Amino acid sequence: MEQAVKLRRATYHIWTFMASKLISAFGAQVYTFAISFYILQLTGSATSFAMNLICSILPRTIAAPFAGYAADRWPKKTIVLTAQGAIVLSVGGLLAVSMTYGLSLPAIYATTAVISLAASFSGVAFSAAITGLVDEARIQKAMSLNQMSISIAAIGAPAVGGLLYGTVSMNLFLILFMAAEAVALLLEATMNFRLFNRKADAGEETGEGHVNEKLLQSMKAGLDYLKTQPIIMSIIWISLFINFLFGAFQVGYSYILIEKMKMASEHFGLTEGAFAVGMLLMSVYLSVRKEVKYPLLVSKWGIVTMGLIMASVALPLMVSLPYMALFIFYATVMFAFGLVMILVNTPIQVMMQKRVDDDYKGRVFAILETMAMALMPLGTVLYGFLYDLLPAEWILMVSAAVLIVVVLTLARPSVVRKAHPELVRKRPGGPKNPAPATK
Repeated sequence: MEQAVKLRRATYHIWTFMASKLISAFGAQVYTFAISFYILQLTGSATSFAMNLICSILPRTIAAPFAGYAADRWPKKTIVLTAQGAIVLSVGGLLAVSMTYGLSLPAIYATTAVISLAASFSGVAFSAAITGLVDEARIQKAMSLNQMSISIAAIGAPAVGGLLYGTVSMNLFLILFMAAEAVALLLEATMNFRLFNRKADAGEETGEGHVNEKLLQSMKAGLDYLKTQPIIMSIIWISLFINFLFGAFQVGYSYILIEKMKMASEHFGLTEGAFAVGMLLMSVYLSVRKEVKYPLLVSKWGIVTMGLIMASVALPLMVSLPYMALFIFYATVMFAFGLVMILVNTPIQVMMQKRVDDDYKGRVFAILETMAMALMPLGTVLYGFLYDLLPAEWILMVSAAVLIVVVLTLARPSVVRKAHPELVRKRPGGPKNPAPATK
């Protein structure tokens, strides 16, 4: 009976988690849309706009190791609620400044930095807490519904922001964002973060776990743990290279469509909307199907497919297409990219949730986030420079080829067999009872 009650509670967590993320992500996207337009209209400067992006990316990258340390040392629910509360207060502070003195760039930058810091702590703590919130059989469902909520927000928020911007005041945007984050905070406060914890460590119950472990010692312990997990290390290295090499896609896609193809802004927006639709549909599919059996293998070939999609962006530069065919081609490319990205990310996230020890989850996910984000600014700057010097088609094709080679090397058959030893049993002539894979 107790197990049945826990499963019902886990079901509540799944839907509450999705609702809180949908509300929070929707509010954040509408706010980002409004602030971006406001900065560009106020200053007319791309540099000022880029500064706001830096205030968003840099604090999160720097804070991630500290967030991982905190998530493994103190109660995760406390961290999530404190971080969410900090977002509400920071937006409330910006609203007060706006109503008293009017909006200014320093106030916007400061608020963006605080929101980024808080999001880092909340995101890492939530990632580390998934196995405590949801039963193991439905981790994929929870992760898929989370991705679904982000996709819905990505589709709907720009439309809502576009309708509201220019007709309502910036203060109303801030009030809507603050209200959305406050609702998410109330929903998260009702969740039991220790419902399915695999280890009842003192740190979660009393807040005193690892009290004598200093920050550097804790981070070193996390790195030492990763050294014993070659499969997870391979995933982290793949993530690092993907985020760097996909700078070619992130910079090149907009550059090619807007500068080279002279695509109208509404059509360009629709192609990006196709990406969010692809993400949404694959998230729905994964939420209702059985758990992916061989996540590393699926993700490996998914990344290879992403590399081919990235190379295909250059095709209209080499083969002339009519305007409408061009629009349909790029909408299809982005739709496929959205599908494949979720197919790559979700199974790997589920795999890591199950493989990483609860005592190290915060630090491992923090290291993954730090490494994944660390090279993003460098990749963006480097590829922006390269696109001014070299033909776009060669940059995309070479970057796609390097990406494919990297993933085929880091996720080579021997690594996949370690992650999924049951594949050996399925091979003709393979041993019936192979030795367990080394962790």
